[in-house]
Amino acid sequence: MATGRRSTPANNPAATLTTRTEVKVRFNEVDSLGIAWHGHYVRYFEDGREAFGAEHGLGYLDVYGNGLVTPIVQLTCDYKRPLTYGDSILIETTYVDNPAARIHFDYKIYQLARHELVASGSTTQVFLDRHSRELLLSMPAFFEDWKQRMLPAVTPA
Repeated sequence: MATGRRSTPANNPAATLTTRTEVKVRFNEVDSLGIAWHGHYVRYFEDGREAFGAEHGLGYLDVYGNGLVTPIVQLTCDYKRPLTYGDSILIETTYVDNPAARIHFDYKIYQLARHELVASGSTTQVFLDRHSRELLLSMPAFFEDWKQRMLPAVTPA
């Protein structure tokens, strides 16, 4: 289940969009103690990014269709509590607007039954030409258009 909302936090004037996605911790994601391996949290972030892209028109194929790819160049993950097999989790994925030619997401993962924050983190992606793999230093036109459509209240015309 993915639901989205638009928000502009009072302490952060930059526009944000947030998508929430529910996932169950799968058997193949846990170790012999039944605890989710730490590397799978990065996969949960990707689950959130994919849900965000599907909901807000910024999926991998949307980017690829515009002749670009968006590799991750920075990733952080702060682990707070372990997840176990069968846990239902909520992945909150928030796009954070910025003037640079990059895509920045913040993440929060909650264990639903305990209503507890179990991890938080962020990713930064840059734009590369799909064929030459050259880094784009200015905002691609399709992304500027996307921001105009999705963040009209704070993005200059």
